[in-house]
Amino acid sequence: MLKSRLIHPQISEVIARAGHSSKILIADGNYPASSAIGPRAELISLNLAPGMVSVAQVLEVLLTAIPIEAVNTMGMPEDDPYRLPEDPPVWNDYRRILDEAGMNLELHPISRWEFYDAVDSRDHVLTIQTGDQALWANLLLTVGVRKAGE
Repeated sequence: MLKSRLIHPQISEVIARAGHSSKILIADGNYPASSAIGPRAELISLNLAPGMVSVAQVLEVLLTAIPIEAVNTMGMPEDDPYRLPEDPPVWNDYRRILDEAGMNLELHPISRWEFYDAVDSRDHVLTIQTGDQALWANLLLTVGVRKAGE
């Protein structure tokens, strides 16, 4: 019986094979997941309908199953027509989820094109496509090290 909240068999299989520094992308509904993906990454689609499932919901469950050492968001380019004057509201949801999970992690925005490059790496093992409609909702997680006794 599993102890974490994660029960999705394919996601569990991929993260069981993932190691330190592996990358997991939780993509929003606007992300081009079928074309902007790492050469070895698997794509799992959870985008049932617009707004279902959200990036925040996936993050909350993944944090019960794997250690995370870094969290990158897709930064907003200065000239982007969808740029917001402050951090996207969904980023505050991510901060709350990380805090509630006892993780002392900051969100680190990287530029849109650097984000795509980071996803296109050999370390990228999994993209979970959601139906999230929030702007700038993509998260790139770096798997950490499991500590003794965990």
